Amino acid sequence: MIKWGEPHGAVLRGEADRILGRRAVLEGLASGVLVQPWRGVVVHAADVLDVATRAQAALLAVGQPAALSGATSLALHGITAVSGGDIHIAVPSSRRIRSKPGMVVHSVDFDPLDTLELDGLPVFSLDRALADFLCAGHRRTAFAALDEAMRGLVPDHRRTLRDNVRDRIDDRRDRRGIHRALMLLDLATGLAESPPESMLRLVVVEAGFPIPEAQHEITTIEGRTLYVLDLAWPSLRIALEYDGYASHEERAARDTERDMRMVGRGWITIRATAADLRDPTRLLNDLRAAFALRAKGRHA
Repeated sequence: MIKWGEPHGAVLRGEADRILGRRAVLEGLASGVLVQPWRGVVVHAADVLDVATRAQAALLAVGQPAALSGATSLALHGITAVSGGDIHIAVPSSRRIRSKPGMVVHSVDFDPLDTLELDGLPVFSLDRALADFLCAGHRRTAFAALDEAMRGLVPDHRRTLRDNVRDRIDDRRDRRGIHRALMLLDLATGLAESPPESMLRLVVVEAGFPIPEAQHEITTIEGRTLYVLDLAWPSLRIALEYDGYASHEERAARDTERDMRMVGRGWITIRATAADLRDPTRLLNDLRAAFALRAKGRHA
């Protein structure tokens, strides 16, 4: 394996020539051992899918000052809801740098206090990256990213993160997407156990259903927890559960038994899968039928 000193395996072409020799670099590029994601930058082909490697390559390609932003910043903060696709990088508006295939350049002024260093890479702070992505990123992905960032935080820290993101949104010069971002910010709970659960919550709210309670506990008379429902409307005794593909295959029989026990307690349980996130028609129809049944029972 050809090695050099940079922490994430990306170097300027001139530096690669100096370390390995120009002929070795040309041979590496010809054989596919080395690749140039962007002109003037070289990485090992084995590392080209690594977000940190491509992020470092993008920084080298555009030069300083610059900072990783948007989905890239969130991914480097450990947010799994975002994909590791195009590298998003912010540069001051005074710099005239165009986006390139695989690299989205955002011309935006930012303060050094907006950034921090993660594993040697300059990235936007979590609250700044979330605010930007809530305004301009893919709606469901942005909501899932915010929910994931809140997950596991104690209530005070969750509230602080929400307040910091709200301040960042309020401070934006670009007012596009502000209303959407604030709506998503208010809807997030940090209680979802996975990004698809967060997306499911958004799907049903956008379809016009009342906001469901996340992680609703079903307990015994003695107060012992029996089940924890992903989403629920307790007053109507309607539950909505997300089944990931692997867990669904392994737990189908157990889930069916559980749903029957919930029927005995007066609950309707509706189950959703990844396919329902792509096309929620079936899911929303089942939910409407459940709500209609409850409304009919109330007026009987």
